[in-house]
Amino acid sequence: MTASVPSSAPDLESVSGTLPRHVAIIMDGNNRWAKRRGLPGPEGHKAGESAVRRIVEHAARSGIEVLTVFAFSSENWRRPESEVAALMSLFLEALTKKVGELHQNGIRLRFIGDLSRFSPELQSGMQEAVHLTRDNVRMTLVIAVNYGGQWDMAHAAQRLAIEVAEARLTPAEITPERMGHFVQMADLPPVDLLIRTGGEMRISNFLLWQTAYAEFYFTDALWPDFDAAELDRALADYSGRQRRFGRTSEQVEATAGDA
Repeated sequence: MTASVPSSAPDLESVSGTLPRHVAIIMDGNNRWAKRRGLPGPEGHKAGESAVRRIVEHAARSGIEVLTVFAFSSENWRRPESEVAALMSLFLEALTKKVGELHQNGIRLRFIGDLSRFSPELQSGMQEAVHLTRDNVRMTLVIAVNYGGQWDMAHAAQRLAIEVAEARLTPAEITPERMGHFVQMADLPPVDLLIRTGGEMRISNFLLWQTAYAEFYFTDALWPDFDAAELDRALADYSGRQRRFGRTSEQVEATAGDA
């Protein structure tokens, strides 16, 4: 599944006709970035926050409809307490200082995951951010926090079970399509392109349902070093993929010829 990465950033005009509607990113490498520079871990997360800002701006300029970033997984609570505390502090600071900027730039903000574990202050900040930006249409930025793909599907299954228990649904009526209505981001386009930075080639329990037919792109760039040129490389690579969705190449090409 390793992507072949062009040696130089492409002209985005050459890929604009085949842009993915929904891009998801596993932002990996903050700690390694800091370690290589002899810095404490929180400095890597601060640098990573700057990278988020760059990529949000570039994705919006490029015409991407939805950008989802994996900010904090349900497994990240296992990290050292000091690191988790630093992450929560950065998160609260970003909600306080950056949401207004997103709003001014027409970005709608959403959060997915089990938000109940966060402090009341953080939960309130997230609710206020969503409310402030809810009518923006330029791009939707989804931040996955305390999120796991297995949790997502279990949560959807619980909601289906409630419908069965209340006799509004029979077990035979549970289909992939119906379950798809209950997973996170059910109202948004499915993920077209999943990017992981940092050199690892796994998806770490991220968007297991929503990436069923996504194209995967892996890069060695650590997240704080991921910039507009790196995103353009991923978009150019995506533009060269043939998405068949179970069909043959001949069928896809015939459909394209009829368009």
